[in-house]
Amino acid sequence: MIVLLVLAVVGIGRLLSDGDDSGQLLDPVTPDATVSVDPSKDNDSVVQNDEPPKPAKTSRGTAAPEAVAYAFASAWVDHEGVSAEKWHDGIVPNATEDLADELDGVDPAGIPADRVVGRPELVPVGDGITDAVVTTDSGTLTLRMVAPDGRWLVDGIDWKRS
Repeated sequence: MIVLLVLAVVGIGRLLSDGDDSGQLLDPVTPDATVSVDPSKDNDSVVQNDEPPKPAKTSRGTAAPEAVAYAFASAWVDHEGVSAEKWHDGIVPNATEDLADELDGVDPAGIPADRVVGRPELVPVGDGITDAVVTTDSGTLTLRMVAPDGRWLVDGIDWKRS
């Protein structure tokens, strides 16, 4: 049965071709190697950006990203005996609208941590974006921080169990 299928495919291919077997299917490859790095440098394909990311422009008097991250993380782990609505209301003040919408309806009973045990550590990601790494009693919560309207907010969450 397989032999018939293979013969049918080959036959259809020959019928659809123009009968010229000399055409190349691929462009020829040149044997010369192309050097794309300076061989005198010892950087072996490492891309290095010497400029640090630009900090976000925030409004005067707004909370620092560490404070926002700590407040969000504290509300995130506060899930014992609270309704989904009350839990959501606790995280909304420090979340972007997109993240708040994404977390709407989440059952707080599924939150894998019970308390924050460390201060947030900031890791710059790009211009106006930073990650806040927060240690909890059962893992690490990484919060993507942005300042779209001059105020730091959490825009994403990543969880890693320890």
